[in-house]
Amino acid sequence: MKHILIVEDEQLIAELERDYLEVSGYKVDIAMDGEQGLKLALRGVYDLILLDVMLPLLNGFEVCKQVREHYQIPILMVTAKKEDIDVIRGLGLGADDYITKPFKPGELVARVKAHLARYERLIGTKEQKDEIRIQGLFIDNASRRVFINEQEINLTTKEFELLIFLASNPNRVFSKDHIFERIWGFDAMGDAQTVTVHIRKLREKMEIDPSNSQYIETVWGAGYRFRL
Repeated sequence: MKHILIVEDEQLIAELERDYLEVSGYKVDIAMDGEQGLKLALRGVYDLILLDVMLPLLNGFEVCKQVREHYQIPILMVTAKKEDIDVIRGLGLGADDYITKPFKPGELVARVKAHLARYERLIGTKEQKDEIRIQGLFIDNASRRVFINEQEINLTTKEFELLIFLASNPNRVFSKDHIFERIWGFDAMGDAQTVTVHIRKLREKMEIDPSNSQYIETVWGAGYRFRL
């Protein structure tokens, strides 16, 4: 049984989310503030986290950031704000997707199922190479570890999935829309700007000079290409 953590300070919303997820066969815990949510999340027993942005004591962005330092499980941020800056900021800190209030419970359950299934495919796929070595880059797909010139770098789930996809298809140009559909799926919230944010984060972690990328090349007007 998959174990889900809901971090939500509005009790009625948290209980509604819990009820629908439990009916769908998930085990669910609830935290009512950011500090409690972070404490529970760092126990390492959860398969996915539903994380509200506006929380008492510690906001959702900070919780997401700290969880990402330890775990790569899917994180879905829940927000009442529709401003793109909040969404982009959350995704830049490592969130996998977001959903805005008010939302249909059935849609929430569908997104949870989709992200859990995608995460399982990512960590269990046999189609991807076990190892990739390109220009000082070493990806160990089995252990989900990435090294640049023998120095390990820590990636979020989506950053790792994006890197694996591009590095497994070197010298091919992919549009932002194509990448978004491939990594996030047709049913994901967000748009191609999400890809831009994650590419920027990857470059910051992988490159000495992110503005002059050695690995991920911007092909203006077309998309991105991983260089051999």
